[in-house]
Amino acid sequence: MTDTIHSYVSGISDASLLGDTIGGCLDRAAHRWSDRDALVSPSHGVRWTWKEFAGRVDALAAGFLALGLERGARIGVWSLNRPEWTLTQFAAAKAGLILVTINPAYRLSELEFALAKVGCAAIVTATAFKTSNYMEMLNTLLPELATSQPGELNATRLPQLRTVIQIGGPKCPGTIAFDDVARMGGARHREQLAELSKTLQFDDAVNIQFTSGTTGSPKGVTLTHHNILNNGYFVGRAMRLTEKDRICIPVPLYHCFGMVMGNLASVTLGAAMVYPGEGFDPLATLQTIEQEKCTALYGVPTMFIAELDHPEFARFDLKSLRTGIMAGAPCPIEVMKRVNNEMNMGEVTIAYGMTETSPVSFQSSTDDPLERRVSTVGRIHPHVEVKVVDLEGRVVPRGERGELCTRGYSVMLGYWDEAEKTADVLDANGWMHTGDLAVIDAEGYCNIVGRIKDMVIRGGENLYPREIEEFLYRHPKIQDVQIFGVADDRYGEELCAWIRTRPGDTLTADEVRAFCQGQIAHNKIPRYVEFVDEFPMTVTGKIQKFLMREAVEARLGLKAAKTA
Repeated sequence: MTDTIHSYVSGISDASLLGDTIGGCLDRAAHRWSDRDALVSPSHGVRWTWKEFAGRVDALAAGFLALGLERGARIGVWSLNRPEWTLTQFAAAKAGLILVTINPAYRLSELEFALAKVGCAAIVTATAFKTSNYMEMLNTLLPELATSQPGELNATRLPQLRTVIQIGGPKCPGTIAFDDVARMGGARHREQLAELSKTLQFDDAVNIQFTSGTTGSPKGVTLTHHNILNNGYFVGRAMRLTEKDRICIPVPLYHCFGMVMGNLASVTLGAAMVYPGEGFDPLATLQTIEQEKCTALYGVPTMFIAELDHPEFARFDLKSLRTGIMAGAPCPIEVMKRVNNEMNMGEVTIAYGMTETSPVSFQSSTDDPLERRVSTVGRIHPHVEVKVVDLEGRVVPRGERGELCTRGYSVMLGYWDEAEKTADVLDANGWMHTGDLAVIDAEGYCNIVGRIKDMVIRGGENLYPREIEEFLYRHPKIQDVQIFGVADDRYGEELCAWIRTRPGDTLTADEVRAFCQGQIAHNKIPRYVEFVDEFPMTVTGKIQKFLMREAVEARLGLKAAKTA
């Protein structure tokens, strides 16, 4: 009788967890790498060393205390990628506040929901960007702002919100200019800050991030210093980052990818944070990599596709690049190969995780064979445990698919003020149930094969969209593809493909089906094939398949078979 190897893995490391707060870690960075670049944002004319950056953070943190913000108070930040965002991130941590990161794409009802849910006492906001006029939205939500004394707001709809801090101008009535806050803190507030640093604990909550809300209203994921500082550190170690590295960060700061895997990886290992612009722009990203000699680049697959396929791509010298991360959505194998070969990112890593786990649980290493790096999300992160379970919660043997569950330092405290929803995903033994379907192989490499809720059940058979997408990516005319289920009165569900062709190429539904014929099982060949210019997605690059499903079902009048 042979022993079954179960799908359970735990991460070992020669480096122990950091028992530190974010503020303590920044102080050490300023001491160790004082004259090296910490933050570079060419479009804002900013180039700060670690010493300068830490000094600005301390001044802002003292200003927050001068505004009467007390330990544990929530402070929102609502802006795209700017140096002020990062100053706010670190200053809030130093002042003992909980940073509430707000999606810059939010509109009125979403903003009101987020601020009310966690009871923000202050918000740091941009003035406007492209079609988003942030101050206009805030004035609509808070009509009292225009006539209130700065810092003394008393708003009917958001009674806990007292202070609106405005980045950029022109300055609106009732707000405090961002640059003025740093001048407000006096010697007393600096002393207060020093005292706070002795009492803040690494298990204190430091950040609330709202989940994308692909179903239901967004939930406030509550994370500690320990959660996110360590995750940033071990993500950076997986890429072998040192103080000589420079990370190009075009991914949003309001999300874990930017603020944890970018900013906190930098502060723990001394790498420079380089922002190519406020919103993602493939050309600005390529220019910044070349000018700043970035050694690492982050992005979701759609960002890498946009960079590789940019008409001016060939004119940029990307030789400085070595590593980086592709994450946030399944990484198409063909795209990964091009990033390796055409962008000089021979040591690019794939990372997998979720906001609730700070975020990363699995990451490939820089020396994993290419085949492993393109077909899996790597191996378990240090100090993290994972198991794969069946529908009854039993651990499955290696090589079998099931739901991925994570446990360890990285698991959130819970959803803010949502005990029931927390209990739905966080069990009594500390396991976070991810909702992702995964397979762990004999060597411990993990492959994410889909979402439980993305799984398509056609005529009683389970079909996995990811598998079909990977096959279709091989077609030379297909640039991007998404497979999802739609209602069907005979089989319950049928497959639908949304395809983006390469520029200048045309393709028909029949050609796509012919490409599949004899290569994949007939029940995996999409019944519906549609050609689109873009996919609906969240700002973090997560594809919203439920919106695609709704659109197709409404247009074609599809309904599921009636069940008794």
